[in-house]
Amino acid sequence: MAGAEGQWLEDLDLIRDAARQAGEIAHGYFGQSPEVWWKNEGSSPVSAADFAANDILQSLLLTARSNYGWLSEETDDDDARLSLDTLFVVDPIDGTRAFINGEKTWCVSVAVVHHGRPVAGVLVAPALGEEFFAVKGGQAIRNGAPISVTKDDHDKLVIAADENLVKKFDLPFRSHVERHRHIPSLAYRLAMVADGRLDGTVVKRNSHDWDLAAADLILECAGGRLTDLAGSPLTYNRRQVRHEMLVAGAEHALERLLPQIQRFPAA
Repeated sequence: MAGAEGQWLEDLDLIRDAARQAGEIAHGYFGQSPEVWWKNEGSSPVSAADFAANDILQSLLLTARSNYGWLSEETDDDDARLSLDTLFVVDPIDGTRAFINGEKTWCVSVAVVHHGRPVAGVLVAPALGEEFFAVKGGQAIRNGAPISVTKDDHDKLVIAADENLVKKFDLPFRSHVERHRHIPSLAYRLAMVADGRLDGTVVKRNSHDWDLAAADLILECAGGRLTDLAGSPLTYNRRQVRHEMLVAGAEHALERLLPQIQRFPAA
């Protein structure tokens, strides 16, 4: 196992360096009105910055680990990844809409996934001057310092969740919930749970592996969890890369949130 842990530390160094370079490239487009295209039948924007960041990540990472698979939001999927034990799971810019609109809350998300779970993960948010990373079995780090989820020593739960969803919570529980303003990057929102700015969050259905994998590990190493509605951890590198509704949080928040969400799984 020591050998594997050493490999994941080497992989962490690799993906941190690559994510930083991709972040610098993307940041060069930030606020410069990059060219934008629309995908998914016109529902999702993608910018020249997304493609430029994706290109440098793919070049750096697959040159260094040619035996790893690849799954990225901005690369056509290849079923060959399904037969591989280890792969990179990448979102070149998580929060593209925010990026295009000149909002700072976007990040480069890169994870190494092994046997369906992340073992190294990094989020680089250049416009915010923030970097999060973690390796399996280690601590979650933000800008060089360890982070952790909130402790169960306060009455109010600060969560990020859709307003219509919160309205469906039991009234007594709802009175103990404080909704945070919208956070445009899902990966960054999960990082905010990891560093204690949020107690928890509810993730709408149709998030993807690349939105989640790096932040999932960072949250886990900070003492929290990202789960499905049964309370189970996620499995990555499946044929289906989309997920149903999810809940993330510190343990005390999950204990309170999951029963609320489980009452209406079709929400």
